[in-house]
Formats: sequence, structure tokens, C-alpha cells
Amino acid sequence: MKKIILVFALSFSYLGFGQGNTHTQVGGKFEGLAMTPPMGWNSWNTFGTNIDEKLVKETADIMVSSGMAAAGYNYIVLDDGWMAKERDVNGDLVADPVKFPNGMKAVIDYVHGKGLKFGLYNCAGTQTCAGYPGTRGYEYQDARFYAKLGIDFLKYDWCNTQGITAKEAYTTMSNALKTAGKPIVFSLCEWGDNQPWEWGKPVGNLWRISGDIYPCFDCEFKHPENWSSWGFMKIVEMRKDIRKYSGPDHWNDFDMMEVGNEMNDTEDKSHFAMWCMMASPLFAGNDFRKISKETLAILTNKELIAVNQDKLGIQGFKYSAEDGLEVWVKPLSDGNWAVTFLNRSDVAKKINFDWKKHTIKDADFGYEADFNKTVFKLKDLWKNKETGNTKKNFVADIASHDSVTLRLIL
Repeated sequence: MKKIILVFALSFSYLGFGQGNTHTQVGGKFEGLAMTPPMGWNSWNTFGTNIDEKLVKETADIMVSSGMAAAGYNYIVLDDGWMAKERDVNGDLVADPVKFPNGMKAVIDYVHGKGLKFGLYNCAGTQTCAGYPGTRGYEYQDARFYAKLGIDFLKYDWCNTQGITAKEAYTTMSNALKTAGKPIVFSLCEWGDNQPWEWGKPVGNLWRISGDIYPCFDCEFKHPENWSSWGFMKIVEMRKDIRKYSGPDHWNDFDMMEVGNEMNDTEDKSHFAMWCMMASPLFAGNDFRKISKETLAILTNKELIAVNQDKLGIQGFKYSAEDGLEVWVKPLSDGNWAVTFLNRSDVAKKINFDWKKHTIKDADFGYEADFNKTVFKLKDLWKNKETGNTKKNFVADIASHDSVTLRLIL
């Protein structure tokens, strides 16, 4: 009797295995959704979980009326806190009925009606970072839910993930989104702990490289729970040798911007310039209802945005550093370059850069600028005017934490 049972069990197992292999799972991200770094607004940096329908609609209105949308910012992404504390009887996520009394679909339709795109947040773990229902065990159900809502972007966090591995968890959600059939940009918010740049290209369109940003130039903010947030220059230099992994449709994400949040306008300028130089996704994180004309001018600088959105899609790198004055460079299409002079120090500096003494070589992508062989015109991207060429030294005064970004034009 035991032998018969064993044979039957083995036969059944074999048949089941064979049948399972007749189905090829739809896998991999939706290709081509982020050929340049995505641009938009995210609620977290300013509002945390204090979000509601009114905020979304007002933000969408201002994004259009202020010129932000015309400058390229087209995603509105609601971060943690949009959902109710419990799923419904069918296991579906539910928008918080107090924050969103008309439901999430009405909000999404409003945003779409403005010509903008809409994104939501969830987490690979059992709960989100703020304690709302996570997606673990509900990946395919949640993907169908997002597809039915019609969202365009999913930010997927990494809290409460004990017992699972990042690559497998993000791959599962990527496959679920693909199976659901609605093209959705997939943002891997894994914080860089498991090197997503090494495995993320077929999985997502962008991946975070660090923990959360903090509105300061170069600080570390230590939280009581024993984790840190980082000033923007800390994030810029946190990961070494990963620029080679970034490019069209697979971006290193340096986090949402803090422009307009607590730093001064000089530091905001440098923050924005560095995000553009690093080809990072550009997601504003400030309150548009209180935006100053200075902040708006920084965020909508078309010349800097063009550096970020350059079709070549190459992340910049630090060329030199001396006495607190750094030179960052970024190859651009058509043989052009972007060069940013950044004053990391606490005192003013004088730039006197002799182009002919320098040959810029990009070891990762093979680009080179030899200023003894090629003359470039110089355009100051903050002043929006030409300022000579590389035949003469570039001379300028630069305040503490300030920056000057030039476009070198053939």
C-alpha cells in the first residue's frame, strides 16, 4: 500500500510540475517609460502622512499655473499615508475615507484632467514605513488595483521586510505590474542597502541609492530610532563607482529634492544643480502653495533642466577638488559638456580655471574633452548668457556653498 501511494504521489507531482511549466510568467518592467529622468512632485518631504484630496488638487492646479508642468514636472506622487489602516473584505487597499472622501479614482481623474500623471506609494513589507498595509503577499492583487485606478507611477519602499530579499521582492512586484498590463513607472525605494544598481535594470525604471534626504548642505541628521537622514552633498558622494549603472530608463535616484525647504537660496541652487548634473530624477518636495519666486526660478531653470534631461543620459562625476573648490563634469549629447564649480567650504572662493591645463576623461563611458585641441563656447546656465570660451581662463567669485554651472558648446 505504501508503494502504491508513493508512486501515485510522484506521478501527480510530476504532472503538476509539467503543467506549471506550460505557462510563461510575464516578467520585467515596462520598458521605455523613463528615457530621461522622471520629473514631478512628491508629498513626503513636507507633508509626511498629512495628505488629503484638497492638497493634491491644489498642487496639481499650481503645478500647471506656475509653469512647473511646462518645465517638465508631470508626476504627482502621493507618498505614505494615503490609505486606510485596514484592507477591505476582499483584501483590496482602500483610500483613507477622511483624507479622500471621494475615493482615490476621483483624485487621479482630476490630476489626469490637468494633463499630469499620478503616482502612489506602497512598500515591499508587511506594513509601510508609517504603519499602513504593505504589499507583502498581495503583490498581484495590488498591481491589479493600481492598474484599475489608472496610476502611472509606483514608489515601492523597503520597511518591515524581515525574511525576504530585496531582489526577489522587487522582481515579484515588477512582474505583477507587468502582468496587470497597465504601463507604470516602477520606482525602487530600497535605499541602496542591497545594491539595486547591480540588479535593478530589468526590474525598475529608477532606484534609490541612499536613505532619506534632509534639508541641509552636507550634514547627517540622526533620528532617535537609530537611523540617519542625509544632506544633499552627503548623498551625492555616498556611493562610489555606480554611475556606470545609470542611464535611460534605469536611473540612480538621489531622492526627492529639498529645494524650498529650510536651506537658503544659494544652497538650493547648488542642490538643484547637482541633481541635474547627476542625472537624478527631479521630484520637488516643497509646498507649492507657499513657493517663493526664488524657489520657483530655481526649479524651473530650463537650462539646468536640459542638462538633467539630456538624451545621452550620463550621470556626472567629480573631476577635481582642491581647497574646498570642486569641479563636477557631465558629458552631454552633440559633444557638449556641463561643468559645475562648487564651493564646499564655508568661505568665499575665487575660480581661476585654465582650461588648457586640463583634459577631461570619462573612464566609464569613454568621452573626452581636450581643451588644447577643441575650443568650446561657455554659457552660464544660471545667468542664461554666454561668457567667453575655453581659450581664456574662467574667472569668477563664488560664495560659500554656491555653484556656477556652465554648458560647454561646440
